[in-house]
Amino acid sequence: MTEIFAYTDGACSGNPGPGGWGALLVAVRDGARVKERELSGGEPATTNNRMELMAAIQALEALGRPAKVTVVTDSAYVKGGITSWMKGWKRNGWKTASRQPVKNEDLWRRLDAAQARHDVTWKWVKGHAGHPENERADALARAGMAPFKPQGADKPPRPARARRPRKPAGASGG
Repeated sequence: MTEIFAYTDGACSGNPGPGGWGALLVAVRDGARVKERELSGGEPATTNNRMELMAAIQALEALGRPAKVTVVTDSAYVKGGITSWMKGWKRNGWKTASRQPVKNEDLWRRLDAAQARHDVTWKWVKGHAGHPENERADALARAGMAPFKPQGADKPPRPARARRPRKPAGASGG
């Protein structure tokens, strides 16, 4: 049987700000990779949490038929929401335990519908810790964000030129 691993990540420059999402889909059969697919996209004004959610949504929605899927995310927000908090939100009419509206409800509902088609296992990994597939998903997320960032936004600011102190008027050098 083929199993799908979906490595997902989101990125945001500012929070809110321009953002991107990325997903690496890897099909594994009999312990060997048989196919890979990369997905990415972005938005001009969003948050990191929305991009993390969108990465998982897009990964699951990209699968043409129901599958056994392991979604690997570095977002405790996504994993906690989908595996723990969502049951309570639904029971409370999409309100938190403190009766506040659930943030990003539109995307949580979409993720819930996307995962319902599949047999999904959710796995959290530490971000930026050298996990190759997670690093690839991060690169895809940054690439998805790139078209929405102002030109040169990734370049560090130019250092100010050092100036010599000016001599006060009337000072003599001697």
